[in-house]
Amino acid sequence: MPDWHPAIVTSRAPAADGLTDLVLDIQGTPLVGTHAHPGQYVRLCLPGMEAGLFAIASPPEPRGARWEFLLKDGSPLPDALIRLPPGAQVHVSAPEGKGFPLERARGHDVLLFATGSGISAIRPVIASIRREREAFGRVKLYFGARTPGAFAYQGELHSWEEGGIQVVRTVSQPGVSGWLGLTGYVQAHLGEDTVGDSRAFVCGQSRMVQGVMDALKDRGVPREHIFFNY
Repeated sequence: MPDWHPAIVTSRAPAADGLTDLVLDIQGTPLVGTHAHPGQYVRLCLPGMEAGLFAIASPPEPRGARWEFLLKDGSPLPDALIRLPPGAQVHVSAPEGKGFPLERARGHDVLLFATGSGISAIRPVIASIRREREAFGRVKLYFGARTPGAFAYQGELHSWEEGGIQVVRTVSQPGVSGWLGLTGYVQAHLGEDTVGDSRAFVCGQSRMVQGVMDALKDRGVPREHIFFNY
């Protein structure tokens, strides 16, 4: 069992269709500054409920005392967390997982793949890259969502692009939304870019992860250059 520490809800707000942004304050706990690598995750728990794993959606900070999370509704724990008012207490564990090894991507082009709530683990990668943008080559995010309204962090996409991150969005179920952009799976939109020496960071459901791995392998990216946050 992990050691639990109290965190306080400071804000929650809709992030996209079916997604909510939750911010927790860990000030005064031993957890301050323990988020060391983008892509790490923690366990959140409420009394009487089974704990769940959630990626930290904010970038690592040396003295960071504020962690953001992206909650997908439709399950008991996320639904309960979404209903909490500011000031409520949540039990949180220390960060787990190795995260994404950004140091392995220095001097190389970077491919980022995320679908749905998986963008929560990729967002801190983007923030970390932007802090030292000159250390990396071309950076391209392939961001997939089920519907046009299901893209989280839409308000940040423009600043990501201004910061040298090319964003490719694709929708798997456009329906009658009037969406005029790309459709289909993220890996279907690699285009004609030369990607063989790129480093790839991937987060999404297992079927998407396998599809991205297969597509990158077909394009000459070795398995050891493809990274996940677990």
